[in-house]
Amino acid sequence: MAKRPDTIETTLLAIELLRRIPRRRKITARELHQQLSDAGIERDLRTIQRQLEMLCNHFDIECDLRSRPYGYRWLEDARGISLPQLTPQESLLLGMAQAHLTPILPARLMKSLSGLFNQARRTLDPHRGGNSKLEAEWPDKVRVVATSQPLLPPHIAEGVFEAASEALYLNRWLKIVYRNASGKETQTSVMPLGMAQQGPRLYLVCRFEGYHNERSLALNRIQHASVSTFTFVRPAEFNLKQYHDDGRFGFGEGQMVHLSFDIDRAAGFHLIESPLARDQTHREIDGNRLTFSATVVDSAMLSWFLAAFGGAVSNIERRPIPATSSAE
Repeated sequence: MAKRPDTIETTLLAIELLRRIPRRRKITARELHQQLSDAGIERDLRTIQRQLEMLCNHFDIECDLRSRPYGYRWLEDARGISLPQLTPQESLLLGMAQAHLTPILPARLMKSLSGLFNQARRTLDPHRGGNSKLEAEWPDKVRVVATSQPLLPPHIAEGVFEAASEALYLNRWLKIVYRNASGKETQTSVMPLGMAQQGPRLYLVCRFEGYHNERSLALNRIQHASVSTFTFVRPAEFNLKQYHDDGRFGFGEGQMVHLSFDIDRAAGFHLIESPLARDQTHREIDGNRLTFSATVVDSAMLSWFLAAFGGAVSNIERRPIPATSSAE
């Protein structure tokens, strides 16, 4: 008689499979195998298939045998598995995290966490009362507010965000049809290197096939996207933080300048509280004027920032700072 595989590893594998089997659609063994592999859980496909057969015999999970590959899902009225209950505080944190992380985390990762998010929502359901009442009220007591005129997010074509985040997550080439601001469409492949949210817009930082410089593409201008089967080695020299620090999202090229300007005290006083840079200095010219100086990245965004003050700002100077040589 074969020894029963009652090990910690087998139990953990069963739990991971139970967590990933959906209720509203069917999932194949190969898809589950890929999900586990992406999560760092390496098991061969046959092991996954044997585990699924065992789970179907012990849980309310159905296997659609009508065609290959077989599909698995929880039965409609199944209770699923019971995991430790989230505390109201944990539920509050998860709910706020979901709201802010959805635009920037891989779609597959957000889907894998859907069970936790659903449990958090149930815990904070105001109709359930109890100890979660105060936590349920908290999201209505806090708000992230815009620093400029609020804009609605542009429409992103169906499947584009999911494909872009998937390719970024898996280091795979992304096939796209891109329409620029003038309406010209380009069909090409890009190497996704990063994703950023700027106000209501999402941008994909990438390299076009055959090129070695980075570009930022607005996701809403991608008309269609699909994940290629070809992978790439992520360039060691690319750093998303440095790309941001160089002002590339502000339409700059990394040129540092020593900025100085005069401004009416009423218009510029907030810059004393929220400086432009760590080396910023200021002094009063007279009772109603201030002069500021700081080292910043020169960019179109900086120009727009200064232009917004209109006649309140004057004597603007930008002195380029030579880049530090690698020999120094």
